[in-house]
Amino acid sequence: MSQEGSLGAPTRHPIAWRDAQFTDADSLDKEMRRVFDICHGCRRCFNLCDAFPRLFDLIDNSKDESVESVKSDDFASVVEACTLCDMCFMTKCPYVPPHAFNLDFPHLILRARAVEAKQGKTNFTQQQLAEMDRNGKLARFASPVINWASDKDNSLTRPVIEAVTGIDRTAPLPKFHTRTFVSADRRDPARANQAAPAFGKRKAALYATCFVNYNKPATGMAARAVLSHIGVETKVAYPGCCGMPFLEQAELERVAANAAKVSREFVKLIDHGYDIVALTASCGLMLKFEWPLIVPENQDVQRVAKATFDIDQYVVDIAKKEGLPAGLRPLSEGVTVHLACHARAQNMGPKAAEMLRLIPDTPVDVIERCSGHGGTFGVVKPTHALAVKIGRPVFRSAAQQSLGHIVSDCPLAAQHIVSQVGELATRDGTQAKVREPEHPIEIMARAFGLLEN
Repeated sequence: MSQEGSLGAPTRHPIAWRDAQFTDADSLDKEMRRVFDICHGCRRCFNLCDAFPRLFDLIDNSKDESVESVKSDDFASVVEACTLCDMCFMTKCPYVPPHAFNLDFPHLILRARAVEAKQGKTNFTQQQLAEMDRNGKLARFASPVINWASDKDNSLTRPVIEAVTGIDRTAPLPKFHTRTFVSADRRDPARANQAAPAFGKRKAALYATCFVNYNKPATGMAARAVLSHIGVETKVAYPGCCGMPFLEQAELERVAANAAKVSREFVKLIDHGYDIVALTASCGLMLKFEWPLIVPENQDVQRVAKATFDIDQYVVDIAKKEGLPAGLRPLSEGVTVHLACHARAQNMGPKAAEMLRLIPDTPVDVIERCSGHGGTFGVVKPTHALAVKIGRPVFRSAAQQSLGHIVSDCPLAAQHIVSQVGELATRDGTQAKVREPEHPIEIMARAFGLLEN
């Protein structure tokens, strides 16, 4: 007997990506029709992303308003719109396991992309953007030229880039740096504050992540500065990318290879008493949740999952258990905190906001809604405008709050939001107060006086 929904905590099954049936087109089509029929009858996820409105319209506009009347090829539009944010599985769907319906919409879409990849239906630009380590290493040698050419205000180069690569000319792109976070750390080693309550009690291996290492080393340096100041011994580690960009393209074999490589190095640090601290929410999600589902038999992966914290989560944990040193200074200009989807999907609570509320007399407003970016979804021409549309309520909220800082645990979301808030200000004839997209840990560094305000 079926029931309306499950009151139990959601559980996830390992992804059976090695099974032949996983990439069997007929088997996939049957499962998509089963799931889409249930989703069409429920509709609770209508406001999460564009995948569900597209799905509902497909069925509503079909011959007899049933999923059986929809052509299989038309499902591609639903697959395109999913950003694998996991919000439907974690916050909305009443039919996730252990419910008998056994729905896992994001992993169904992942399977659909794996089938598309097997059939050769891949996007060259998105595949190349996913090569984060290769791109970052090469860009180091020409970062000033690359940053000039990729600036969205460069009317000379961006139309050419759009024509050649399909990257929307109006989408802001991350900057590259000659000196990575790893090299900056080596050049200037950190020392833990011996007067802090946590001194001698915690050791943290900062997982640089590809984005922080190549595109935003300032976030890594802020994290290192804060942890050192609160007494934590730090070591910067970057064995390689977590594989999230490959996951978006359903290149699961490459995700598994990266998981094995990175976890093999991290268990050595765990053996020496280090916690693993991820500097972006997407990487934290990969290490804690996605890796164990992709390679459940890998014991290194299982150990890393249990030893991993997100940086905000880690600071809050230390504040509760060991305490923080005095000296947090108010930031009267205030902070707007965007709760990134990949942080929310970890079910650890709003740790970014919780951390920033440790700063006295500092206004902290929270936006708990998708920014619309979703990795390459937010930059390529076919979906950039949609990413802006989905994020518009976030942009308006941030503009109305009009605080001095906009932060997110997702660096791409932060950049997306700040850019669009700036566009709103330009259209309104005003000046946006925010200066740049930031990570919450950078705000903590400012409040401790470790960075300039």
